[in-house]
Amino acid sequence: MSLQVQLQIDWLGRVPYGRALDLQKQAVEDRCAGRTGDRLLLLEHPPVVTFGRSGKPENLLVSEAELQARGIELHHVARGGDVTFHAPGQLVGYGIVDLAARGKPDVVAWLRKIESCLLEALAELGVSGAPEPGKTGVFVAGAHPLRKLASIGVGVRRWVAYHGFALNVTLDPASFDVIVPCGLEGVSMTSVARELDVAATPALFTRSRQAVADAFARELS
Repeated sequence: MSLQVQLQIDWLGRVPYGRALDLQKQAVEDRCAGRTGDRLLLLEHPPVVTFGRSGKPENLLVSEAELQARGIELHHVARGGDVTFHAPGQLVGYGIVDLAARGKPDVVAWLRKIESCLLEALAELGVSGAPEPGKTGVFVAGAHPLRKLASIGVGVRRWVAYHGFALNVTLDPASFDVIVPCGLEGVSMTSVARELDVAATPALFTRSRQAVADAFARELS
């Protein structure tokens, strides 16, 4: 279903990672050719570990055989960043956005825009988030040691951005035990449910999904 008209925001449900890559590839081709406008694809993934272009093998803490035994897929992808983990309860957003058409062909500026949209959504949910100097993503404001709520990594083709963010909503942060998240030592993963100290319910996920959609619609309209 489309959540907004001007920036097309679509909730796709639970999508296998390989299928999502194919959807992004087609969406990027369509955007580059001018057949579609900017889009934000919101979805969940079954359990999967992904390595970005800066991924280091040592940041995978279990063997590939152990991943397979746990039912976790492994993919190497053309986004920035190191290693991350996706699973149900995590809101994933892939922004297919023509940066040049928006007058800002700047990847760093796009990363900061994603951060600001997520911070806006978190504030609406009652979670105090913050960027962290020198690191990409969204963290809990004032937390020491750092607690990370969302990971961000993008790719760009002909100034059309793809890939995007992963916000932990109801996902159990203990699920990240198979990796060093984003290659950041001394950073623990957390979730919206944990920071609010509430039950990890489908209703919370739906509310979080709408808050994120609304924030991106406001910022990118």
